[in-house]
Amino acid sequence: MAGKKNEGDKKYFRILNIISRLNTGPVKISELARDAQISVPTLTRYLGVMETSCIMQRIPPYMDNPAARLIKSPKIYVLDSGIAAHLAGVKDVSPASDELFRGAIIETYVAQNIAAILAARWQGAILSFWNVQGRHEVDVVISEGRDCIAIEVKAASRWNDRDLSGLRAFLSLMPQCRVAILAHGGTTAVSLGDRLFAVP
Repeated sequence: MAGKKNEGDKKYFRILNIISRLNTGPVKISELARDAQISVPTLTRYLGVMETSCIMQRIPPYMDNPAARLIKSPKIYVLDSGIAAHLAGVKDVSPASDELFRGAIIETYVAQNIAAILAARWQGAILSFWNVQGRHEVDVVISEGRDCIAIEVKAASRWNDRDLSGLRAFLSLMPQCRVAILAHGGTTAVSLGDRLFAVP
């Protein structure tokens, strides 16, 4: 029995470590199972346990207006940014840091806070993301019915026009989007045009 438990623990932590490196990205279950060296049904059971335990969450793609090359795989988030940072070996998320996973940790922090706010204040809302492969993406889409809000997370305090391209594409394709927000690491809120804002 002890041997089976140890083997199960090893699989669990192997999956968790892989997820910590894929954190905030779209994930294909078959590829994740291959990387973890386990079967898809076994991986599915482990992911179910992790979601039930509030360790990680799968976020679906926003599909209201499907486009060519739209990524349809769910995005995986480690639900606690501190745990995500520990698993990924990130020790510094300050603006001066050159940590490889810094952006993903900041995005995780923003997403976990948005999820907590929605759970407490807006339980009918759905959390998703939008990604047109190789072209545009929006980190977080909050929707209820046809209405939605788009949020792109930028860890740095400065941004350029390229950082806004996903939000602008989303606004042009989704007239039902009420507002698009670039959440950045700076200190100033700025209006950038119709329904588009940069917010600390």
